[in-house]
Amino acid sequence: MKVVVLYRSNSEHERSVLEFERDYNRITGRQLSLLDINTREGWALASLYDVVRYPAVLAMGDAGELLQIWTDDSLPLMNEVMYYDKATA
Repeated sequence: MKVVVLYRSNSEHERSVLEFERDYNRITGRQLSLLDINTREGWALASLYDVVRYPAVLAMGDAGELLQIWTDDSLPLMNEVMYYDKATA
């Protein structure tokens, strides 16, 4: 499983995403994949899963299927993300 955070750089939510990623790394010792929507890869992923609100946290299975998505200003709890990120531990 893989967890990816889609966000827009230089936006009002960039700081909260970076703080979430920092705290996640401090608690779990693992890095989250951050993708800026302004990049080709970020835009492609957002288009693939029809994401139009940011930040968005996507939990995907090994085959690329979308298992869970959290969008808007309220980021998920660390435990929720850790559940989907546990396979990469």
